[in-house]
Amino acid sequence: MNSGYSVPVSLPDGLALREARPSDLDQIGALLSERGEPDDAVDHRLVVTDPDAGLSTCAVVVDGDRVVSTATLLDEEVYIGGIRLPAGQVELVATDTEYEGRGLVRALMHWAHERSAARGHVVQAMIGIPYFYRLFGYEYAIDIPQALNVSTLPPGDGRTGTLRAALPSDIPSMAALQASAQSGFDVTMPHSAACWRWLLDHEASSLWVLEHADTVIATARTTPPGEEMLLAEAAARDEAAARDLLSGVAALAPGDPIRIVHRAGTVTGNAWQEFIDHEPHRNAEQYYIRIPDVAALLDRLRPLFWQRLTAAGIDRTGRDIVISTFGAHYRIPVLANGLGEVVTGGPIQSPGAVEGAGVAPDHLAALLFGPHGMEGLTRIRPDVYSADEELFQVLFPPLTADVLSYYLPY
Repeated sequence: MNSGYSVPVSLPDGLALREARPSDLDQIGALLSERGEPDDAVDHRLVVTDPDAGLSTCAVVVDGDRVVSTATLLDEEVYIGGIRLPAGQVELVATDTEYEGRGLVRALMHWAHERSAARGHVVQAMIGIPYFYRLFGYEYAIDIPQALNVSTLPPGDGRTGTLRAALPSDIPSMAALQASAQSGFDVTMPHSAACWRWLLDHEASSLWVLEHADTVIATARTTPPGEEMLLAEAAARDEAAARDLLSGVAALAPGDPIRIVHRAGTVTGNAWQEFIDHEPHRNAEQYYIRIPDVAALLDRLRPLFWQRLTAAGIDRTGRDIVISTFGAHYRIPVLANGLGEVVTGGPIQSPGAVEGAGVAPDHLAALLFGPHGMEGLTRIRPDVYSADEELFQVLFPPLTADVLSYYLPY
């Protein structure tokens, strides 16, 4: 298929896939509102009219002049151990009910992945309905934190800040607070500059700041009025500001129950320990990750692997690190002063014979980005194992993660 899609690509039954055009916007908005939420039409316009995104981020399937399916690809950045990984995120996917079951989403996902590759993305991240996106190469990898009930509120005295709706001028302060909150996590996805602008204008959530002496000292994102109050993406300068933030948000809907998204180890996570019910995990909730080119991703991560090896005092100079996904394998040469470029080879069914690790391809994302690491996955997945436990547990430790996305996964 043509990765540009400026010229429509023919699909079965006389349908065609192409990039969206200005004349499609009303139909796209109506389709998104009908199949999703009314706010989705607003969100779509914010993306396609933004100078950092634009109409080329969106594709449609048309039946003549009728838009019958659509999807949008957002530019993101994932960071792991200080390494930036350009990433894509597919959002705002919808198909007219009359056209379901014809492979239109599959065609749109193919478009999105081609466009993502052309933009240099080495992974894709997604919040998606259960199982469905595994059909397109996505696998569950990163835990979504729990939203916990607030049992009590901080004392009402001692308030030092004023809670107000965020303004465009607050974006640098909010971004700095989020960067500080994310600094303690191994894997992070911050909001892009464009996403900050969209969040200020969209209607599915609200951004707030706590201000003291003309300085923003805390920030949070909440569900809109009229819905159950969910407080997410909370970040604060110190614990006093965090407590004031919680009190201020509670005052927006007096007496109503509040749930907060727990960011373990952050200022707000520590400050709110005594005010929340720490429920045991019930259902597993995770972000999807797709790895389009294993060798390209491993190549990006070589500096991180080398850092982990040297920090652990492991010297494997002259001996390759071998990772087999069974249908293919990847050799990383260990040199005296770093790791060499990844070399891709054919199937290795028994990687233990070459002191390697075996990782089923649908568990690789969890190994690289998830909370279990090699040791944890080996305990629960028969097709994840290693011949040299010390080496591969050092290379693939359990990781903490914090993801900020356009839509809240709750």
